[in-house]
Amino acid sequence: MQNNVLILDFGSQYTQLIARRVRELNIYCEIHPYNKIPTDLSGFKAVILSGSPFSVRGEDAPHPDLSEIRGKLPLLAVCYGAQYLAHFHGGKVEPSETREYGRANLTVIKDAEPLFENILENSQVWMSHSDTIKELPDNSVRLASTGDVLNAAYRIDGEQTFAIQFHPEVYHSTDGKQLLENFLVKIAGVEQSWTPGAFVDLTVSELKEKIGNDKVVLGLSGGVDSTVAAVLLHKAIGKNLYCIFVNNGLLRKNEFESVLDQYKHMGLNVKGVDASARFLNALSGISDPEEKRKAIGNTFIEVFDDEAHEITDVTYLAQGTIYPDVIESVSVNGGPSATIKSHHNVGGLPDFMKLKVVEPLRMLFKDEVRRVGKEMGIDPELLGRHPFPGPGLAIRILGDITAEKVRILQEVDHIFIQGLRDWMLYDKVWQAGAILLPVQSVGVMGDERTYEQVVALRAVESTDGMTADWVNLPYEFLQKTSNTIINRVKGVNRVVYDISSKPPATIEWE
Repeated sequence: MQNNVLILDFGSQYTQLIARRVRELNIYCEIHPYNKIPTDLSGFKAVILSGSPFSVRGEDAPHPDLSEIRGKLPLLAVCYGAQYLAHFHGGKVEPSETREYGRANLTVIKDAEPLFENILENSQVWMSHSDTIKELPDNSVRLASTGDVLNAAYRIDGEQTFAIQFHPEVYHSTDGKQLLENFLVKIAGVEQSWTPGAFVDLTVSELKEKIGNDKVVLGLSGGVDSTVAAVLLHKAIGKNLYCIFVNNGLLRKNEFESVLDQYKHMGLNVKGVDASARFLNALSGISDPEEKRKAIGNTFIEVFDDEAHEITDVTYLAQGTIYPDVIESVSVNGGPSATIKSHHNVGGLPDFMKLKVVEPLRMLFKDEVRRVGKEMGIDPELLGRHPFPGPGLAIRILGDITAEKVRILQEVDHIFIQGLRDWMLYDKVWQAGAILLPVQSVGVMGDERTYEQVVALRAVESTDGMTADWVNLPYEFLQKTSNTIINRVKGVNRVVYDISSKPPATIEWE
């Protein structure tokens, strides 16, 4: 895999969006922590510095050594990166008189500058900083201003170094993608060769070389990620791939049987294992979300280990890990990033398993996984399935897990998801599901007073799960769904709809 663009992460909430925009240009990129710059930069053709929650004036400000980058590779510094270059190279950064956050417009753009080619004055940009550059660094040329920010963009003479105090990666910057294309394609000369077909060819070739004649065991979930990973591996190693689909008792209603039936038609070697009782027993009495994840992860590994022993001479465990899993699960040692949550399929394995890990989708975002699946001819209905959390309904049941709670949530979820399909809304939603709340409410059914469970419905729009907006579902649909749930699901007497976006909320409740 050719590493085209290096993104150095200073802890910005928008760093992943930079990567998304770069990938949309059919350019491969990788995110690395600012304090773990790769020692070998020969494969990179350009570097982007992200924003940061830190101030360059602070004692704890990230201060990496860029001597192997500046003047040697085309460099685009965004927000904190722009202030970093100014503060440590002869310029002056001071607190803004008013916090510069939100929409702004470019009031002045210097003529004949390739970074701003095809970008007109008054173009909207997105600001997000409390410091501002009062004086430019040595040998700099101002490129653009806004009404409140004199030095909104600049370049440094004698090198391909550019800096901007706004965020081109967010949708609010209307010409942000054009600016990134100008920098990467026209200035840095990066080839736009990152396509699904190229990824399939390269990955299959790499898997053949890495795995050889060894056997691989893969845990299928019925979701997009594990399915695409399985087909990629099947292309590379054929009969040496052994797929196991584990029923952890926390799947959607009838999902174990329906998913197994789907895989029968794909030529994959799949074994179904019903371990429902084992998982529910491991979760007994546990309410903490992270403890639930650990209990499920540990039990999953135990079940997998038992099944893997049934196959002689297995060398690898394959997983459908994707890039957002990796990003959200890794804290920068001594750096700004924070772990949001642990993921069941990220990280090493216990020593007793003695298996190596292979993750063919590790560097892909969710929408890229779907495009790769389409390239390989996977059924569009399967590729269009909503994401479903690895721990399943366990993290949609707030509090402890019981068989009865699982039954209730499966019924509620089934009504909600089937309703979305019936109303032709399913494909307009990125992810949907129901949450069983740890509260009861008073209700009236017939002439009787009830005191039963409350469920929340959740539906979001997203591209890759890094950010998400709640979906404005029709009132008529919500009304019918609520009535159906309350009438048909014993134990529920109240339905609410979640209208929170990510950030600040997450898609799942736990």
